[in-house]
Amino acid sequence: MEPSVGVVPSAPSALLGPPGLRIMLRPMASPMPLGFYTVAIATVVVSALQLGIIPLDERKEVALLILPAFALQLIVGIACIAGRDAIAATLMASFAGTWLADSLFYLFGLPGPSPAQAVFFFTFCVFVVMLAVAARPKAALFAVLVVAVPRFFVSGLASATGNADVSKAAGSLGFLLAAVAMYTAFALLLEDVRGRTVLPIGRSGPARQAIEGTIESQIAGYEHMAGIRRTL
Repeated sequence: MEPSVGVVPSAPSALLGPPGLRIMLRPMASPMPLGFYTVAIATVVVSALQLGIIPLDERKEVALLILPAFALQLIVGIACIAGRDAIAATLMASFAGTWLADSLFYLFGLPGPSPAQAVFFFTFCVFVVMLAVAARPKAALFAVLVVAVPRFFVSGLASATGNADVSKAAGSLGFLLAAVAMYTAFALLLEDVRGRTVLPIGRSGPARQAIEGTIESQIAGYEHMAGIRRTL
C-alpha cells in the first residue's frame, strides 16, 4: 500500500503549518509493543537458565528459543528507523544483537567463566547507560533501560567469575526487567488500540507532545530533520 498524501487547502493555516507542507501517513503500526514483549519473553528464558529453573544441559534448547528474538527485534529496529525514532531504533537493534550473541554463545560456548562474554556485557552496560540518559523524556523506555543496566552488569560479573550465586542474582534482575518490559508493552498496546493513554507510562517533554500536542508542535523544527537537511 502506498503512503497516503493529504493536502487540505481550505483548512486553517494553524492546522497545516507552513504553506506547501505535506503530511504523509504511512500504513504502519507502532512496533514498540512487539519489541518490549520480545525483550520480556526472551529475558525470562535466559533468566530461568541462570536461576537453574532450566538445567544447564539445555543450553542449546535455550539458544534455539531465544534466536527468534534476534529476528523480531531487528524487524522492530528497522520499523523504528522508518518511524524516525532514533532512540527506539538504536535500542531494539542493539538488543537484537545481544540475542544473537547469546544464542551463538549457548550453542557453541562452554559453561563456566568467560572473560570474552564479561567484556561484552560490561561494554553493553555502558552503552545502555548512555542510551538511558538520552531516553529520559520517554519514561517507559527509560524505566526499561534503568532496570537493564544492573541486569547486564551483574551478568557480566557472573561471566567473569563463574559464581553461581552471582548468576542467580543476574537471573532475578532479568525477571524484574521482563516485568517492566511486559508492563510497558501492554500499556503501549492498549494506548494504540484505544487511541488514548490507559496505563500511565510517564511521558514528558517531546515524548508527551507527540501524544498530546497540537499539529504545530509535531512539525516544529521539521526543516532540520533528516531527509530535509543536506547531511546527517
